Amino acid sequence: MLIERFMNSHWLSNSFIVAAGPASEAILIDSGGSKEEILYFVKDQGLKVRTIFCTHHHHDHIAHNLELKSEWKCTIAAHKREANLISDVDVEFDHKQIFEIGSLSIQVLHLPGHTAGQSAFLVQDQVVFTGDTLFRGSVGGTCGPGHTTYEDLRHSIMETLMGLPPETKIFPGHMDETDVGTEWKTNPFIRFWRGLEENLNESCTAFGRGAKLKIEAKDYDGGSKGLVEFEDSHESAIVPGSSIRRKIHE
Repeated sequence: MLIERFMNSHWLSNSFIVAAGPASEAILIDSGGSKEEILYFVKDQGLKVRTIFCTHHHHDHIAHNLELKSEWKCTIAAHKREANLISDVDVEFDHKQIFEIGSLSIQVLHLPGHTAGQSAFLVQDQVVFTGDTLFRGSVGGTCGPGHTTYEDLRHSIMETLMGLPPETKIFPGHMDETDVGTEWKTNPFIRFWRGLEENLNESCTAFGRGAKLKIEAKDYDGGSKGLVEFEDSHESAIVPGSSIRRKIHE
């Protein structure tokens, strides 16, 4: 299988061309990467891109959809829960739906949490493209545009993604690849959900709201993310570390 990554240097968002090999039918997963590099690679490899699959509607993942659709005369596919948030969608998919493109088999895995329609794509039962749900050593946030709940995100990761075979390669929506087995053993959030990491239970504020910080870990961009429980609502959320302010105890 041919998999090529294109990363936007500003957003650190990934696009992936996936094909059985050179001179074959292909798909593009997300379009926020370098448009020029994507176009050059597709032409150089003699590929025919049939569909742009969108993991979710955030701009850094769909930025070049319309230009690439026009160039390739291909379709755009998105989850039915947020297809209306993405311009010019041709195909609305749902959980467990399977697409056959050339010799590729692509299964949709619906992963609500980061957004309502956030989806992953399991290709050939070997590799999974997780969008902004699961990263190498981190997880997606649950406070951005169109998010659902922390509980949704946790279920999407623990029940859906971690249910895949440990050797399954993971290609996230940002930065570097990993695999299911590695994340099960080393990802701090997954370890916390497994009861293997200490609950900090530390008083803080997040977005100016009183909260308890349960765990904080390094994020893909060199910053951090934290799991907090808000005191006023008792709701939990995955938030950027930049929003967290620890309370100083004297």
